[in-house]
Amino acid sequence: MISITTRPCTAVVAALLYATTASAQENRGAACAPDAFRLCGSYIADAMMVETCLRRSKSDLSNACRSVFEQGTGPVASKSRD
Repeated sequence: MISITTRPCTAVVAALLYATTASAQENRGAACAPDAFRLCGSYIADAMMVETCLRRSKSDLSNACRSVFEQGTGPVASKSRD
């Protein structure tokens, strides 16, 4: 059974993890999920807003999450999903 408090976390991680491989997805979510909750908690329900918030907060991101964005492999909630 998934608790109510686990669902938002799962939704954010899923939104941040859209990528081509499962391991890459896990790494991105692990790197940015804590920052998403710490810096962008008011936007958790909207993956695109979380991504925008994280990008705007780049100077406050953890090193791990910042490196995800700097590598050009940041969360892709706003990218087209043809």
